[in-house]
Amino acid sequence: MRKKTATKRIQVPDPRYGDLVVSKFINSVLKQGKKHLARSIVYGAFEHIEQKTKQPGIEVFRKAINNVKPLLEIRARRVGGATYQIPTEVRSERSTALAFRWIINYASDRKDKSMALKLAAEFMAAANNEGNAVKKKEDTHKMAEANKAFAHFKW
Repeated sequence: MRKKTATKRIQVPDPRYGDLVVSKFINSVLKQGKKHLARSIVYGAFEHIEQKTKQPGIEVFRKAINNVKPLLEIRARRVGGATYQIPTEVRSERSTALAFRWIINYASDRKDKSMALKLAAEFMAAANNEGNAVKKKEDTHKMAEANKAFAHFKW
């Protein structure tokens, strides 16, 4: 265990929208320190969404993230030789991090030309409560619901 808790780093909002969540998402897309490339991918996705849906890209993004955020998750706990799947509530920071991860993973699995188009398609699907990222959230909730009998093992 740690001797003291790690300090939270202060995050700077992104330059175009001034939004902290967009900045965190850009950092999730980031690979090998190429932040300029990550920004161009995310902003390109927003522009593509605006062309397709005639809605602001950031609004579709926020709606998609809120639709993908999980409320419950499964944690493994070992009790007397047996491992139980225990449903637990998800902290808000972790739920947004999971939503980011799921959206990025399922967007990269799509068959579009560029990552910006893939992200835009996944955002639009998630905003309409469709797509693989929303399905992942629903599967996680179903697993938690199926294992709620073991909730009393919570630590």
